[in-house]
Amino acid sequence: MSDTALVPAPALMARTPWWQRLAPLLGLFLLCLVLSLASPHFLTVDNLLNVLRQSTINAILALGQLIVIVTAGIDLSIGSVMGLTIVILTLLMRHGTPPVLACLLTLAAGAGIGLVNGLLLTRLRLPHPFISTLGTLNVARGAALLLAGGVPISGLPPGFREATAGAVAGVPMPVVIAAVAYLATHVFLSRTVYGRDRLDMAYALSGAAAALGAIVLAARMNSGFPLAGTGAELDAIAAVIIGGASFFGGVGNVGGTLIGALIIGFLRNGLNLLDVSAFWQMIVIGVVIVVAVWIDVLRQRVGRSA
Repeated sequence: MSDTALVPAPALMARTPWWQRLAPLLGLFLLCLVLSLASPHFLTVDNLLNVLRQSTINAILALGQLIVIVTAGIDLSIGSVMGLTIVILTLLMRHGTPPVLACLLTLAAGAGIGLVNGLLLTRLRLPHPFISTLGTLNVARGAALLLAGGVPISGLPPGFREATAGAVAGVPMPVVIAAVAYLATHVFLSRTVYGRDRLDMAYALSGAAAALGAIVLAARMNSGFPLAGTGAELDAIAAVIIGGASFFGGVGNVGGTLIGALIIGFLRNGLNLLDVSAFWQMIVIGVVIVVAVWIDVLRQRVGRSA
């Protein structure tokens, strides 16, 4: 891990120029402006609520990815962990476990899997989180397929879906859940000094975020399927980097990550409204990720030369 992982995250963010912190927000504003001009259906209440609802899971996964990336790490397993924990959740409830207890056990399972990623780094001294989390990615996906027998698991309790996928005062419950998660993560990031001794906690929280995403997805789909979250780690990483975090560690905040998740959500929604092929959408998102990383590299070069 880089030496920046030993520095308090708030201290590093304080040295980030204000214009860099506002750049993601400006990008979101310009994107919404262009899409509103391109499609009359974009700036409607129903469409905006739909984007918020659909962006919730990526926003939650991005929170876990942010905590890891601030330590100069990365978690490639977060999508597969979501797939495994959604199977665990649905199996628990299918076997009569009360929904609240099932959700708590699912969060614990996600945190435990994430903790394994941390222990692989801090105890087994694997050279890079890319290696450990890539291994966990395959193990978690295989375990999900084994537990589910390769097929979706349906028939969740009606009360679970109503409580998790409903609405509060017109606001979708997944959005409320994400808001609480973002507030908790903000408190964690603003009061935690990162270092090598905290890597276990960082990866455990990333796993817990994947499990929380699994709970929200299970309520939306009313089922659990072992291939859930396939490729989700890429969108989560993209949201964090687009939101201004640095792959070099130490720089990042929940506000920027939320904006990054919304940029991806609005971009996908706008492309759908414009009837852009899903294949072209993949290309566009890939280009956005590369550009965001390139900007991060340029930002680091400017910082070193200043």
